[in-house]
Amino acid sequence: MNYLENRKYVIQSIFLVVGVVYALRLFYIQVVDSSYKQAAETNAIKTVIQYPFRGLIYDRNGELLVQNTPVYDLMIVPKEARNIDTLRLASMLDITLEDARERFKKARAYSWVKPSIFQQMLSTQDFAHIQDNLIDFPGFYINARTARGYPHQSLSHALGYIAEISPKQLEDSTYKGYRPGDYIGKSGIEMAYEKYLMGKRGVKYKMVNVRGIDKGSFKDGAYDTLSIAGQNMVSTIDLDLQAYGEYLMNGAKGSIVAIEPKTGEILAYVSAPFYDPNLFTGKDYGKNYMQLLQDPDKTMFNRPIMADRNPPGSIFKLTQALIALEDGVIDPNTRYACNKSLVNCHPHPSPLDLRGAVQHSCNPWFFMAYKALINQGKSKNTFTDTALGLKDWREHVLTFGFGKKLGIDIPGEKSGIIASTDLYDRVYGKNRWKYSTIYSLSIGQGELGVTPLQMANFMAVVANKGYYVTPHLIRSIGEDGKPLADNYERHYTSVKPHHFEPIIEGMAEVVRAGTGRKASLDKIGITVCGKTGTAQNPQGPDHAVFVAFAPKEDPKIAIAVYVEHGKWGGQSAAPIAGLMIEKYMTDSISALKVQEKWVLSREYLNIKSK
Repeated sequence: MNYLENRKYVIQSIFLVVGVVYALRLFYIQVVDSSYKQAAETNAIKTVIQYPFRGLIYDRNGELLVQNTPVYDLMIVPKEARNIDTLRLASMLDITLEDARERFKKARAYSWVKPSIFQQMLSTQDFAHIQDNLIDFPGFYINARTARGYPHQSLSHALGYIAEISPKQLEDSTYKGYRPGDYIGKSGIEMAYEKYLMGKRGVKYKMVNVRGIDKGSFKDGAYDTLSIAGQNMVSTIDLDLQAYGEYLMNGAKGSIVAIEPKTGEILAYVSAPFYDPNLFTGKDYGKNYMQLLQDPDKTMFNRPIMADRNPPGSIFKLTQALIALEDGVIDPNTRYACNKSLVNCHPHPSPLDLRGAVQHSCNPWFFMAYKALINQGKSKNTFTDTALGLKDWREHVLTFGFGKKLGIDIPGEKSGIIASTDLYDRVYGKNRWKYSTIYSLSIGQGELGVTPLQMANFMAVVANKGYYVTPHLIRSIGEDGKPLADNYERHYTSVKPHHFEPIIEGMAEVVRAGTGRKASLDKIGITVCGKTGTAQNPQGPDHAVFVAFAPKEDPKIAIAVYVEHGKWGGQSAAPIAGLMIEKYMTDSISALKVQEKWVLSREYLNIKSK
């Protein structure tokens, strides 16, 4: 028993001695020896994010479309920001005192100890202005990064823009790995190809003193990681053609979309009015964004893929004729008289065969051809027969890429509208509508809506005699230049290739001696095949449409031009298309120099409607 008691006292003594040693050591560190205190006060580890260079974007010929430019974020750590002269800080940053206080409040709400952005995207000049004064503002430091720069000020709607990730996006698991202050693609190519362009951030650990002065790398950079730049991309866009299209559309509203038929590569993508994408860089991004968003001309509206509520007009007659040929209800020699009691029309020779009907855009001819297509006698009940015919017709139309998203590689695409039996059943009731209810579809009016992209793609279909390749804006990604396979998928229509021949012949006559003469390039030996159209607009002057491809043999370009309030396709849209084709095919303007002057004068907008 005595042995056990002695052992207990020994163990207690050991614990007591160890406790006294630790207490004495702590007293020495905290009271006697001030070196630890001085080290803690004079040095701290600061984590500095190394933002990667975002991938560059080039045009199809190697011209740089999007580059990186240096900018600087002013960061704040609220815990360290003490005794700050807020008025002086606001003056230095050219912001109001109230704004500065609100930013302090926001930073504290985010974290008391973690850094956050106090002023983003300072230019090199802004940085130079405040750099020497930062020593007077503890808790503030500069973090260098890059922003986007646009040397040519073109292609704003297709390229898109980047901006700081939103709190809502940070809560979404889709954006796992992003942090507050990160920049992310918000629209266009920047958004669609974010995972390729973004790169991978790195980090540096630095030693700084209580005044925020850099004392060098922590552990000689042993724990630092390098950032990895995003992948560069080659676009399908021809910058010279794009810039020329914007030149022609400056001051107008509408769209130009040009496609290489065999590949689906988009050569030009113009949404007018357009804006300088550099407006979305720098510290004034927010102000510029709101101004454009509130612009009554809807500058931010991406017309080529979003304007899907306007009818296609007469260009849709080509679709009707192709489907009628496929179904065997007409042939190239089918002749109809221009019976204006059916639907109004303009003066021209009559009767006409298919080629002549395309050349002169005869409304009654297409009224009769569409009636033959819809009412094929599949039912003795005229209401049922019309419904059956419309259902079959719609299935054909969808194969041309109408009434659905084509799958362009940027977000925001609309599908358009193609009339259906369900639509008419809802409006009129089942078995309560017939051909006389829907005949306006025959001439591209009524319950139809087509985007300018779909119009250009339709021309690619005709040029290829029955197929299209998914329209796309990016040709290749990365140093090895590998294309994305999905961008080159072929889609075939329900119409056999030989049915396209008479349509193409008629389109050539439209430009040679019809309403599309202002697009003719016969002088330089290029046969342009096209079709004019007028889209009715109940809110004002009609919209002008022209679609075309060239040359007739082995086509290199398919194009759609849509001019809002342009009144007639032959007067406003056709010369623009002809100029774009000449520019692309010859890299110059000679044959249509007179038409260029006409287009730039905007005189067509002042012509009184008939």
